[in-house]
Amino acid sequence: MIPQTDLSWQEESWQSALQNALTNLDELLELLNLTRAQVQASTSATEAFALRVPRAFAARMERGNPKDPLLLQVLAAAPEMSEVAGYTQDPLQETESNPLPGLIHKYKNRVLLTLSGACAVHCRYCFRRHFDYSANNPGTQGWGEVVQYLKDHPEVDEVIYSGGDPLSASDAQLDRLTSAIKSVASVRRLRVHTRFPVVIPQRITANCIAWLTQFENPVVVLHINHANEIDAEVVRAAAKLRAAGVTLLNQAVLLRGINDSLAAQTELQKRTFEAGVLPYYLHLMDAVAGAAHFDVPEREATALHAGMREALPGYLLPKLVREIPGERAKTRVA
Repeated sequence: MIPQTDLSWQEESWQSALQNALTNLDELLELLNLTRAQVQASTSATEAFALRVPRAFAARMERGNPKDPLLLQVLAAAPEMSEVAGYTQDPLQETESNPLPGLIHKYKNRVLLTLSGACAVHCRYCFRRHFDYSANNPGTQGWGEVVQYLKDHPEVDEVIYSGGDPLSASDAQLDRLTSAIKSVASVRRLRVHTRFPVVIPQRITANCIAWLTQFENPVVVLHINHANEIDAEVVRAAAKLRAAGVTLLNQAVLLRGINDSLAAQTELQKRTFEAGVLPYYLHLMDAVAGAAHFDVPEREATALHAGMREALPGYLLPKLVREIPGERAKTRVA
């Protein structure tokens, strides 16, 4: 059964929900009836990578539980400050595939646009937590260069909106950019990677759906790591998108102590399907500096995935993958 979250306090607009997100570590802990002594909270970690948690997301966390799987994804913790060999600020070497500000072209037939450096929630394992968004802000004029790049590269038939979170941008901005991209004849598909419908569900407005559906069969890839992230408001946001003809997929990251058990993974896949979202990818975590404590070794991951294969029907089994710098596609993990 999909849980109901008490939203009586919630802001009327997604903009105010974004503005009023929790950014103070002690305020988050007080809300959850926790103390610093109960968790590995770190002020230094918040200074290195700011804390940001929408109140709607915090409302789904279990009070008094220092191991809550949603809390652990956003808690600025002391292990982030440890230097670990092999964990770097640019684990996917994206700077080598960044021909224009705001555009990353790693794969032959698709490009990724970093529309905004802002996110609704700061996930502590984010592979772009050190990304130089200031150098990848093309401004209004720069998007014209991006559109010209697409015209000059007709092999590109899919554009992916990413970030940050692309839905941090206004619907008016997204509408203008989408219209410009739609004018490029070789671009046939639009995909949007976002966490907004999960952490601030009211972001799915009529205006949002209007620009998104300029393309036929648009795809929205959500990022849900644990079944507890899905409440009735998330289900309603997903239903709005599906009713507009949007294909919904989910990609999750395998995270130590959060979703690295068979019970957590099977419940996640079942709950996302009940919400109208199809499992897509289960990622091995990218080796980004500050996130080594979340890593699950490949041998454990493959054993877990084998158990999932036995416990789930094929249509609920996400592909277990990792991203290797320089490769032209995601790499399947056996």
